[in-house]
Amino acid sequence: MEQKLTNPGGVGQPIVRRDAQQKVTGAALYPDDLNLPDQLHLAVRFTDKPHARFSLDCSVAEAMPGVVKVFTAADVPQNSYGMIVPDQPVLADGYVRCMLDRLALVVAETREQARAAAAAIEVSYEELPVLNNIEVANMAGATQLHASHPANLQKHFHIHKGDLEAGFKIAAVIIEGEYETHPQEHAYLQPESGVAFIDEAGRVVVRTAAQWVQDDHRQIVRALNLSPEQVLVEYVYAGGAFGGKEDISIQILLALAALKLNRPVKLTWSREESIRGHHKRHPVRFKTRWGATAEGKICAVETSAVVDSGAYASSSEEVLKVITMTATGPYEVPNLKLDGYLYFTNNLVNGAFRGFGALQTAFCYELQMDKIAEALQIDPVELRMRNLYRDGSIEPTGNIVPPGVGAIQTLATAARAAGWRHTPDKGWQRPEVSQPEDQTKKRGLSIACSYKNVGYSFGFPERSSAEVEIFGNGKIERVIVRHSAAEVGQGIVTALSQVAAEVLGVSPDIIELGAMFDNQAPMSGSASASRLAFMAGNAVKGAVERALQQWLGEQKPPVKAFYEYRAPTTTQPDPETGECVPNYCYGYAAMAAEVEVDTETGLLRILRLISANDVGKALNPQIVEGQIEGAVAQGLGWAVTEDFKQQGGIPRTRNFTEYLLPTVMDMPPTETHILENADPVGPFGARGVGEMAMLCVAPALSSAIHNATGGWVNSLPLTPERVFFALNPE
Repeated sequence: MEQKLTNPGGVGQPIVRRDAQQKVTGAALYPDDLNLPDQLHLAVRFTDKPHARFSLDCSVAEAMPGVVKVFTAADVPQNSYGMIVPDQPVLADGYVRCMLDRLALVVAETREQARAAAAAIEVSYEELPVLNNIEVANMAGATQLHASHPANLQKHFHIHKGDLEAGFKIAAVIIEGEYETHPQEHAYLQPESGVAFIDEAGRVVVRTAAQWVQDDHRQIVRALNLSPEQVLVEYVYAGGAFGGKEDISIQILLALAALKLNRPVKLTWSREESIRGHHKRHPVRFKTRWGATAEGKICAVETSAVVDSGAYASSSEEVLKVITMTATGPYEVPNLKLDGYLYFTNNLVNGAFRGFGALQTAFCYELQMDKIAEALQIDPVELRMRNLYRDGSIEPTGNIVPPGVGAIQTLATAARAAGWRHTPDKGWQRPEVSQPEDQTKKRGLSIACSYKNVGYSFGFPERSSAEVEIFGNGKIERVIVRHSAAEVGQGIVTALSQVAAEVLGVSPDIIELGAMFDNQAPMSGSASASRLAFMAGNAVKGAVERALQQWLGEQKPPVKAFYEYRAPTTTQPDPETGECVPNYCYGYAAMAAEVEVDTETGLLRILRLISANDVGKALNPQIVEGQIEGAVAQGLGWAVTEDFKQQGGIPRTRNFTEYLLPTVMDMPPTETHILENADPVGPFGARGVGEMAMLCVAPALSSAIHNATGGWVNSLPLTPERVFFALNPE
């Protein structure tokens, strides 16, 4: 049998994405491209009130032309769903908690008929007090949105290490700060869409695109009281996700209608329906106090983070844990007290979004680091270097930071590229920034660091599996890799084909990886937490190695092998101290930013961004670079232009004309540095990269504004108004 050869198209090569031609030619199928013979169309009647009791009269809608059926809560066998806690109704049953809630589902012969009938449903409301922020939700006598959560407190997470007061006693400076971050809309190009039908085996098949096919399957089975064998979920290409398609949305509705009517059905949300129909990034308020010695060592940190969950649980509890645990950043702090509080309100649900809590904390801890550096008159890079994680550092939960720590390397790379210089006697020194002739404009340069976990945390049994089949007569001619890693635009299909090709020493062209995956494929887990390259990569690598061993062992082809990769164990936090093994891997990033501020208007002009990221090993450098640049663009939007508005629980941001997304014309010159400090257990050393570059953007820009003008902007986004008033506080 053929031996492994050197592979020019394997790991580390910038080969063209496997799906590129299909996507640029329009041949790739997205959910809204799917149409079935004799299909019906669905429309959702959303609530008109954020908090109310209600009753429905569907008689007019049911009599309208083309209407086949109107479904209400009574038609759903087990009327609840949720990724972690099943606290959301599929269709609301007389009570709504936010504008995401759905009252009824209309099925008609055409989309227009379904929408007209949905609008004709008569609803009588008894309005209830709207808990539009955490202060109102926590007031004495406030309506309790969920019976099991008094005072609307969903979760309090606490971490304590060392002796906090003793730490503050040795501090030469103590810096207090309050910071506020805002919600963000995922703004993926493709709104929620899909079809469902009954196949020849009698199964209800839901064909859509999201982030975890097995979890969609689990929730459909539960809500409709079906056996697992009665449901098949299939994914086609997704037009973006970013965490926004991690929670289930239309899947149960599609399955319900197809199952009850025994006809194919289709549902595609409008942009306005999509914006109100899926969760947002959590807004967070931080109150913090940091102490540092005269030598620039952080000796004590006390931080309280208050988080708005919106009306339902979603993945908020896990986001809260990340917010709390990362509140001191990638810095070793011996004495700390970190508290996270999560409250229900009548705002739209908040949940998973690229960065998953670590984005918000970076804005807080990096501005604190810059304020300490200024107070001690230490260069901001030098201060960070004295405190950054190294191999053997202890994180807030008392665990040793997982090996492969790239924090120092990423900071040094970004700093040097921005012009910082290091000498043995003076340490790191920021370069002078040339100023424009127009004295109303000021320029500044800054630096920021960040880190985030790769994979699931806090005791979740992290695993991923794959199956491989090798065909050929004397040499390997064809390889089929089966897995269920969701391709949401990140290039995972290409990266996994390169992993397989590298192990076998063959061209990726003979590796077959389908564009449609279903819940019967080996479980890869969700496309989230920057985990798929690490987890699915290890699973594919292990399965291919087993199959190759059989092939080289003269077993008659074809040969088939299955492998399940289990990540290093993490543990649940101690309820009193937070002590645990929280994560098995981290990714590290740093960014330098140079800006120009118009002091008369507050207008911010970004001159350049420099992003340095330790990816362990770039499975495909071109895809990694795209991931970094995409993260920077999305971080730029969150930091500067995007501002999702709600008033009294009602979304005031309803479409993209009311939401300022950065375009290609808004992107500043961006310099990308890919560092490869191999992860000890990642596939070929790779670790996740999808989220990390986003984390540094907001703090780097805010600190650059301060370096230019002397004003601190402690709330996001960095709008001209907010910048102007920071420069003119009177």
